[in-house]
Amino acid sequence: MPFKPVDNPKCPKCGKSVYAAEERVAGGLKWHKMCFKCGLCQKLLDSTNCSEHEGELYCKVCHARKFGPKGYGFGGGAGCLSMDTGDHLKGENAGVRTNGACLEPRVIAKAPPGEGCPRCGGFVYAAEQMLARGRAWHKECFKCGDCLKRLDSTNCCEGPDKDIYCKVCYAKKFGPKGYGYGKGAGVLQSDPYANGDHAPKTTVVDTAAIQAPPGKGCPRCGGVVYAAEQVLAKGREWHRKCFKCRDCTKTLDSIIACDGPDSEVYCKTCYGKKWGPHGYGFACGSGFLQTDGLSEEEISANRPYYNPDTTSIKAPKGQGCPRCGGMVFAAEQQLAKGTMWHKKCFNCAECHRPLDSMLACDGPDKEIHCRSCYAKLFGPRGFGYGHAPTLVSTDSEPTITYTEQLPFTGQKAAKGKGCPRCGFPVYAAEQMHSKNGTWHRRCFSCAECHKSLDSTNLNDGPNGEIYCRSCYGRNFGPKGVGFGMGAGTLTMA
Repeated sequence: MPFKPVDNPKCPKCGKSVYAAEERVAGGLKWHKMCFKCGLCQKLLDSTNCSEHEGELYCKVCHARKFGPKGYGFGGGAGCLSMDTGDHLKGENAGVRTNGACLEPRVIAKAPPGEGCPRCGGFVYAAEQMLARGRAWHKECFKCGDCLKRLDSTNCCEGPDKDIYCKVCYAKKFGPKGYGYGKGAGVLQSDPYANGDHAPKTTVVDTAAIQAPPGKGCPRCGGVVYAAEQVLAKGREWHRKCFKCRDCTKTLDSIIACDGPDSEVYCKTCYGKKWGPHGYGFACGSGFLQTDGLSEEEISANRPYYNPDTTSIKAPKGQGCPRCGGMVFAAEQQLAKGTMWHKKCFNCAECHRPLDSMLACDGPDKEIHCRSCYAKLFGPRGFGYGHAPTLVSTDSEPTITYTEQLPFTGQKAAKGKGCPRCGFPVYAAEQMHSKNGTWHRRCFSCAECHKSLDSTNLNDGPNGEIYCRSCYGRNFGPKGVGFGMGAGTLTMA
């Protein structure tokens, strides 16, 4: 049997077979890679900018020029008038084989009556339809019937003449007329009153004009209450106009209305004055004295009494408040030094300042003090100590003790294992390290000026002691011109 080659699809542009290695697919057809270009501007296309129409390829710009809407606002730029028919593209490619595409004026096929666009009567396709009045409009025809302003779903108003309008034109044509209506807010447009000199008059409707049977109408005026104006209170229907406070005639609502025992309604203020409690501390809402029909003796008898004495109920010895000895109940207790105090007694024993758990200091005299008074009474004395950095010398001897006094007691550590300064054992909670050994925190000071040291100003001397920087330089630093006690002085020590 003779060999029969496989039929390959033909390129719509050149008519030759298209193989898999070079095919491009668009519109259900296969094209050569080099034939996959715009039929007008010959621009190479890809899947992102390709538009197919009736077997021809276009870039998006040329497709919009040939088949898109035309007129003011459409074309090469926004808001410009583009009447380009593509004549300049025909002459440039006279010697190049193209598909002969040219820009033609758009023709809209007419639809049967009642099925097309209500404005132009043409068929409306899904890509350009706008819906209004239950019918589909062209996007280009979807504009106001008076000012031709383009519309959308937010500003489209359907008129009774089966046309569409913007909100302004709709209000002008079909909106209410008269005083307070028109093109702007608060202007006078009196079409129905053009021949008159006065604005339309307003009338006050008497709600009691139509009387209801006894016990079934408005409790205030007795008129019939219709659904459009009814307000419910105390299980009865009121006119909205009559639903006011009985005393001050303030307009009420469901939040501030109070039903009185006399089958009337009041605002909260008038209800409190008329039916609320009376006496010291009660009134319209403030804590002043309102005495309706009360004598001075009755007011004094009803006035609340407060006994400030916390020792009125004595507690067993050792179980009451340490300050006053009275019974301490749970509502007023404060804890300090393992005992319960009255909240009123929980203050400084010296300055009587009220205390809390952050300010209270338990003194050795079984009292509580504020921090300032505690420091004055039980803090260290001497230069630099006290309430202010002044010299306080209440004793003949200073209270500052140096490490030479050896405040430690007990057995000393083995030689070379204890503190290099005092010789006693050094425990982990108080040890400080230097090059020469482990020291007590209290002994970790300069051997000469007794200044407390840390890792930033520590200097190990050749004699096994530790010094601050100044004393180390004075004892073991260089001597001579420029060195010593001051800069630039001669020291021959």
